[in-house]
Amino acid sequence: MATSYLVDTHILIWSMFEPKKLSPEQRNIFQGEAATFVSVATIWEIEIKRSIGKLPLPNDLWERVLNVGHLFLPIIPDHAMAVKDLPQHHGDPFDRMLVTQARLEKLTIMTMDKHIRLYDVATV
Repeated sequence: MATSYLVDTHILIWSMFEPKKLSPEQRNIFQGEAATFVSVATIWEIEIKRSIGKLPLPNDLWERVLNVGHLFLPIIPDHAMAVKDLPQHHGDPFDRMLVTQARLEKLTIMTMDKHIRLYDVATV
């Protein structure tokens, strides 16, 4: 069974606008055929940051994300309820949701976040 990936916020932005910041392994994943998912939590996080002027990204960002082949991963009740079972390695609620989603959906998280790497979840 092929590995599928959940793309952390910074990796998504880098892949779209600054791909040289990605590791060679991450670039290869994006160039390959593996399924890549963007969580609704990432959409939520980016839109909050855009609304306060912290992330000046193009208005057609989500169209671009779909056009390069990413799939959106909804947040379901099981994801939200499972967050309570995570150790407190990370205080960011968006990243905690990504960890929970990756664990429940058996996805590998594409991230450079050292706190996410403390969890029992596959990362690249």
